[in-house]
Amino acid sequence: MESEFIERCQEVRKCIESFSKPLIVHHYDADGMAAGALVAKALRKRGIAYNMLTLRRLEARSEIKEAKELIFVDFGGVEEALGGVLEGKDVVIIDHHQGKEGKFLQANPHLSGFDGGSDISSSGTAYLVFGDAELVDLALVGAVGDMQFPLKSLNREILKEGIKNGIARCDIDLGIFGRMSRPLVWFLSYCTEPFLPGLTGNEKNCHKFLKEAGIEVKQENKWRRYFELSMEERVQLISALVSYLYSKGIGEVANELIGEVYILAKQPEGSELSDAKEYSTLLNACGRHDRPDIGIRVCLEEEGALEEARKLLYEHRRQLREGMFYAISKYEDYGKFYFLDGRGHIEDGVIGIIAGMLYGGALASDKPIVGIATDEEGRVKISARATKKLVERGVNLGEALGNACRGIGAGGGHNIAAGATIESNKLNEFLINFAKEL
Repeated sequence: MESEFIERCQEVRKCIESFSKPLIVHHYDADGMAAGALVAKALRKRGIAYNMLTLRRLEARSEIKEAKELIFVDFGGVEEALGGVLEGKDVVIIDHHQGKEGKFLQANPHLSGFDGGSDISSSGTAYLVFGDAELVDLALVGAVGDMQFPLKSLNREILKEGIKNGIARCDIDLGIFGRMSRPLVWFLSYCTEPFLPGLTGNEKNCHKFLKEAGIEVKQENKWRRYFELSMEERVQLISALVSYLYSKGIGEVANELIGEVYILAKQPEGSELSDAKEYSTLLNACGRHDRPDIGIRVCLEEEGALEEARKLLYEHRRQLREGMFYAISKYEDYGKFYFLDGRGHIEDGVIGIIAGMLYGGALASDKPIVGIATDEEGRVKISARATKKLVERGVNLGEALGNACRGIGAGGGHNIAAGATIESNKLNEFLINFAKEL
C-alpha cells in the first residue's frame, strides 16, 4: 500500500514539474495553508512560477476559469464541485479527504488504503509528493492542525525523517497551547483545550493557583513561560493541574494533559513557530478570521507576517473563550448526537473548534456533536465532530453529513470531523436525515 501511494506521489510531482505557471488552490484552514505553502516553496526551489488562491469552499472563481494549470490542495470533490470549468485544463489534486478516483491525477492516501483522517494530512501528502527534507516542518504543522496527533502511520514516518534531519523533535510533556510563547498566568487563563473551569478566563484565579502550586510567575522581574520551567517545576505544575481537575469532578480530562509535543528545532526558541501546535493554531487564526494571506506569509517566512498573525491569534483565542462559555450551558442532547446552536453567538469560523472542545470536560464521548452557525451569506454552517473511540465503533461523519445533505446542501469530510452548508429553512430536514444516517 505504501509503495503504491509513494509511486502516485512521485507521478504527481513529475506532472507538476512540467507546469510553467500553475495556480495553487488551497483550503483556508491550518492544514490547507501549510500544504499550499509547502507546494509554493517546492515550486520556488524548482524555479517554477505560480499564483495562489485560498478558498473556504470550492467555487468557480474567475482565477480558476482563467488558469490553464491547476494544483488543488486539501480539497475533496474537485470534479463534482467544478464540473465542466476544468475541461481542457491541466489539473492535479493533492488531498486527504474521503473520495474516489477521477479523471484527474490525484495523490490521496484514501485511494491507497490509508486513512486521511488520521494517517496523513494534505501537508504530509504534499511533503511526500515533493520529498524536500527541509519542508518537513510544514508537514508536521498541517497534521497537528488537523488534530492527527499523536502522529502515527505515514505521519510517524514523516516525523522520523524530521528528527533524523535535525528539523523536528518529539517530547512527552504538557500539551496545553502556549507552552513556548505565553507567560504562565496567560498560559492557564487562555487555555481552552481542555477547558479549565475556574481557571480559563480568570487571571486572578490563575495567579492564586500558580502560587499555591509553588511556581514563581516572575524571575528577575520577567514573566516566565512554561518551557523555561525546570523539570521539577513542570512536575509540580502538572500534578497541581491533575489534582485540580479531579477536584472539579472532571478527572478524565487529566488524561489529555500529557502527550507528545512536536518541536520544530530550526525555529527560534520561545516563538509560536517552534511548537507545531502553536504554529498550527496561529495559522488557524489567520484562516478563520479571513486573513489566510497572512498565514501563507508566515509559512513563507516573510518579514512582519508573524507580528500580524499574533494580533489575529489574540482575537481567535478570545472568540474561543467566549464561545466556550456560551456552549457549555447551551448544548442539547438530541438522542443520537449532541447539538449546539451557535447562531448569533458563535462565529462560523470557530463553531467546529468549539464543538470539538466540548469533549474536553463538558460532554461524554458517547456520541457525535453537531454545531451550527450562520455564515456570511446567511446560510447554516454545520460542523460535526466525533472522538477516536466513536470512529473505532464505526462512526463516519464525512459520509453521514454527505448523505444527510443530499438534495438540500453540500457536506463531507473525514470520519472524525466533517462540515456542511445548507439553507436555513432546511435545518430540520438535515437534523432528521443526520440522525437516520448515524
